[in-house]
Amino acid sequence: MELNDANLQTLTEFLRKTLDPDPTIRRPAEKFLESVEGNQNYPLLLLTLLEKSQDNVIRVCAAVTFKNYIKRNWRIVEDEPDKISDLDRTAIKANIVNLMLSSPEQIQKQLSDAISIIGREDFPQKWPDLLTEMVTRFRSGDFHIINGVLRTAHSLFKRYRHEFKSNELWSEIKLVLDTFALPLTELFKATIELCQTHATDINALKVLFSSLTLISKLFYSLNFQDLPEFFEDNMETWMTNFHALLTLDNKLLQTDDEEEAGLLELLKSQICDNAALYAQKYDEEFQPYLPRFVTAIWNLLVSTGQEVKYDLLVSNAIQFLASVCERPHYKHLFEDQNTLTSICEKVIVPNMEFRSADEEAFEDNSEEYIRRDLEGSVCQEPWGKLETQGCCNLFGIVDINRYIFKY
Repeated sequence: MELNDANLQTLTEFLRKTLDPDPTIRRPAEKFLESVEGNQNYPLLLLTLLEKSQDNVIRVCAAVTFKNYIKRNWRIVEDEPDKISDLDRTAIKANIVNLMLSSPEQIQKQLSDAISIIGREDFPQKWPDLLTEMVTRFRSGDFHIINGVLRTAHSLFKRYRHEFKSNELWSEIKLVLDTFALPLTELFKATIELCQTHATDINALKVLFSSLTLISKLFYSLNFQDLPEFFEDNMETWMTNFHALLTLDNKLLQTDDEEEAGLLELLKSQICDNAALYAQKYDEEFQPYLPRFVTAIWNLLVSTGQEVKYDLLVSNAIQFLASVCERPHYKHLFEDQNTLTSICEKVIVPNMEFRSADEEAFEDNSEEYIRRDLEGSVCQEPWGKLETQGCCNLFGIVDINRYIFKY
């Protein structure tokens, strides 16, 4: 397929037909696109459309089609023909980052997912300059671009949370840390300062707190396998700022919605996760910071309401306390009888309550409710990505109960 106006027009017409509710129009169009996707330049035609089309619907449709095309075809399967030509692969990797960062958010998300899929297969051996290209965009000062980089990095690095240890994995993480850790830390500090500068600007705060949540998720992924030397050396910077964010209460970021978590709750939830990770895996290095986090997270728990939007925050906060209270050398933090009484009255009992929202969820779909209660609830991230998290974290409550009766 040539990169010309005629083919762009043809592709536009068939993409538009795939949106038609009439199956007699939609299905033949989908079949046509499937039949031509093996042709050279097909993905480049899609990228050209999503960049230059004057029709926003077609641009989004082209972006979704491109992402699904990458998902189906990018992986090279041994003893099977390559579905994407080498020239197309090279051209895609040369242009997709720039295109993603310059696109509207709806298209940016699709291209970010596509980059993540390509990265899982090609990074770092076949795409060695990906990180360098992304990191240079931190200096742009444009948080639309910066958040695009952070979303993509989160999609790339979150697999470190569940990958089995291997020399290949360690080599990749070391490469990532050498390139990414320092710029991420500098961005973290700069974003904190901007939050203070724009403390009364709600629109700026929304963007900045989205960035801080993504940065906190990246911190979790990069620290999950082992404690990197860089983060150990810079623990004071990270933990001091994490603690300050935990205790922050900006009225502008509070939401009236009782079900969907706001940016402040999402950020604090992730910081609780980060603190729990360090308390569980790196307790010796984290010990100087742990008492202040116990106090901050405890205060957070006793001051947080029962609304559904706080479920994830309460879950992660309880999990942090559960991870701490089971370790003998931390038991002095919980020995006081008033503390134990307060935990029972203000944390355990309230979070075992069967709320009206729980009753409604059970009545609407009892099987789904039970599944979520056992496996974790589905939490909506601010950029639309779904991830599983504990709902009321019954297991965390059981851990705390076990501690109380043990001591």
